[in-house]
Amino acid sequence: MRTGVLRRKMPATEWEDQPLSSLLADASLADAQSYLDYRRMQAPAFFFAPARRPEYQRYFAVWDGEGATPVKLCEELAGGRLRYFEHTRAQTGFPPDWHANPFTGERAPVDIHWSEIGDFENGDIKIIWEPSRFGYTYLLVRGYWRTAEERFAEMFWQLVEDWHEHNPPQLGANWKCGQEISFRVMAWCFGLYGFLDAQATTAPRVAMLAQMIAVSGERIEANLEYALSQHNNHGISEGLGLWTIGALFPELRFAEQWKETGRQVLEDLGRELIYDDGAFSQHSANYHRLMLHDYLWVLRLGEILNQPFSSELRDRVGRSGEFLYQIQDETSGRVPYYGHNDGALVLPLSNCDYQDFRPVVQATHYLTTGKRCYSSGDWDEDLLWLFGPDAVTAPVVTRERADFGAEQGGCYTLRSEDGFAFTRCGAFRHRPAHADILHMDLWWRGQNIATDAGTFSYNTPAPWDDPLSHTTYHNTATVDGRDQMERVGRFLWLPWARGRVLSHRRSAAGHLSYFEGEHDGYNRLNPPALHRRAILRVGEHWLVLDRLTSAAEHLYRLHWLLMDAQHKWDKSENRAKLTTPAGYYYVQAGSSASASEFSVVRADESSARGWRAPYYGYREPALSLDLTTRAKSVQFWTVLGPEPCEVRSSEDAIQLRGERWHANASLTMDDRGGSLASQVILSGAIQDQLEIG
Repeated sequence: MRTGVLRRKMPATEWEDQPLSSLLADASLADAQSYLDYRRMQAPAFFFAPARRPEYQRYFAVWDGEGATPVKLCEELAGGRLRYFEHTRAQTGFPPDWHANPFTGERAPVDIHWSEIGDFENGDIKIIWEPSRFGYTYLLVRGYWRTAEERFAEMFWQLVEDWHEHNPPQLGANWKCGQEISFRVMAWCFGLYGFLDAQATTAPRVAMLAQMIAVSGERIEANLEYALSQHNNHGISEGLGLWTIGALFPELRFAEQWKETGRQVLEDLGRELIYDDGAFSQHSANYHRLMLHDYLWVLRLGEILNQPFSSELRDRVGRSGEFLYQIQDETSGRVPYYGHNDGALVLPLSNCDYQDFRPVVQATHYLTTGKRCYSSGDWDEDLLWLFGPDAVTAPVVTRERADFGAEQGGCYTLRSEDGFAFTRCGAFRHRPAHADILHMDLWWRGQNIATDAGTFSYNTPAPWDDPLSHTTYHNTATVDGRDQMERVGRFLWLPWARGRVLSHRRSAAGHLSYFEGEHDGYNRLNPPALHRRAILRVGEHWLVLDRLTSAAEHLYRLHWLLMDAQHKWDKSENRAKLTTPAGYYYVQAGSSASASEFSVVRADESSARGWRAPYYGYREPALSLDLTTRAKSVQFWTVLGPEPCEVRSSEDAIQLRGERWHANASLTMDDRGGSLASQVILSGAIQDQLEIG
C-alpha cells in the first residue's frame, strides 16, 4: 500500500470503463435482455426457485408473531431507519449515505483509492461498512416472499443502483476489504435469485448487477494473498466470494479460474482453521458462527450444483457445529461470547435474535446428518431457505449436552441440571483474540449469571476503544493490573500465554464435577507469578478457587462481571443476592489474605467497568465485583448458587453447607503441580464423592 503497488495493480475506474460485455466469456449475452433471459432460464440453480414461493408461504405465518417480523423491519428500512449489527437502529435515510457514520457524523473519503484509506482514520470503519454489506437484502427477500409486494423488490434494486452510483470501482472505503466485498456478493446473489420474477427486476438492472459482481471478483482475487496471510475468516470469506461468483456466473470470463481458486482456498483453510475438536482458530464464538455460515453457503450450493466439496471438509464443519451445540445454553440458544463479538451475522434468515445460535447449529446439523437437533421453532426458517420445505419437517434427534472439552480450542464446560460453567484454557495455535485464559462464564436457567463483557467497538474514543478484550474485564484474576499478554497491536497479543489443563472430571453419581487449569501469562513479571484456577460443581452450586503464588508481593485482583439484576450486597458475608427472571441467585467471595478489599460497581461513568456489550456498538450496565489484596501468595474463593451457603475456609479445606447438603473439599498447598483440591465429599440428602489429586 505504501509504495502504491496496489493502486497501480487495481486502478480506480468508472463503471463505464468495464462494461458487462468486456467481462463476459460469451459475447452473445452482452445484450441486456438476452442476459436477463439467460439468468431466468439457464443460469445455475440456487437455494430456492421463485416457482416454489407459494409452497414456502405456508410456513411463514407460524414463525411471524407480534415481534420484529420481516415485513415490519422492511417498513422501517423504507422509512430510512437502518438496523446496525442486528440491533441498534439509526436514521440514515433511504438509500443511506454509503460513506457516513450516522452515530458520530464521521465520513470516509469517497474519491480516494481504497488502499490509501487507513483502517482507523475515520472512526470505526465497521460502521461505515455495515450498510454496504447489504444484509437487509435477506430481510427484503423474506418480506417479498411473504407478501409478494413489489415495493420490496423495488427497494432492493434502488439500493443497488444507488450503491453503483456512489461507489465507483476501487474508490472509497467500501472497496477496502475483500471479506466485506464477499459478504456483499452473497447478499446480491440472494437478492438476484429472490427477486428474479419480480417486475422490478429489469434487464438493465440485472446486467448492472452482474457487472458489479464481476468487478467484485476481480477485486477479491487481486488481493487474496493478504487475506490468506491472516489465517482467519477473511481468507475463508474471500474464497467463498470467488467460488460463488465462479459457480453462479459461469458466463463470466474468469469464472472457472475464480471457482477453482475459491475451492482450493476453502478446502485448505477448512483443514487448517477448523481444529479436530471442532473449535475454530479465531477463539471467538461469533467468528465461529461466521465461519459456519460461510461453509453452509458453499457446501449446500455445491450439493445443488453437483459440485460437492470433500467429505473431510464436510466432517470438519459437522464437528464445528457440534462444538457450538456443546457450549450452548439449552434455554435461550445463546453461547458464551468469548473473543471478538463484532456484530457479524452473515446469513440473517430467521426472526431469532442475533445472540441465538440455534439457527446456525440446526442448519449445520441438518447439512451433515439430514436430521434436526431442535424441535420446531423460528430457527427452522434457515432450513427452509437453504434446504427447502422437506428440511423443516425432518426428524428431530435430540442429543444430550454433557461436560465437554475441546483441548485444541481451549474450551471446557461443566454441566449441571439447570445450567453450566464455561472456561477457557489451552495453548494457542493461532493468535488469541482476548487475554481471557481461565475466564469463566456461568449460566443458570437461561440466565447468563457471570458473563463475558463482549466487544463494544474496535475504534472509538477512550475509554471505549476496545477495552473489553483486556484481562481485567474478564471473570478471572489479574496480577499488578497487567494483562496475561502484552497488547502490541489492535488485534495482536504477545507473547502468547499458555494454558494447561490439570483436571477435568465428573463423579460416578454425577453430583460433583471438577475442572482445574493454570497459565504462564505472568511468568514474564519480576518475580514471576502463577495463576491456577479450580472450578468445582456441587449440584447446582459452584465453588471457584483461584490460587496466585510468587516469590514476592504483588497486587492480586479477582474480578466477576455479573448480569445486571436488582441486587443486595451483604457486606458482613461479602455476598450479593441477585433477583433474576429465573429466581434468586447468590454470589459470595473471600480470600486467605488477612486484608482484602471489596468493591461493587455498576455502569461506571469514567471507565468500561460495570458494562457489557452484547451487541457491537451497544453497551448496557452490568455488575462488576472485585476483590483485591497485596501478598506473596493468596487463595481466592467464590461460591455461586441459587441458595445461600454457609462457607468455612481454612488452609486445608473449604466447607459449604446448604439447607439439605454439606460439601467438604480437601485442599492441597502443593505449588509444584498438584491439584488445588484432592478430594470432595458430598453428604446429607445427596451423597457423592470425587477423588481428584
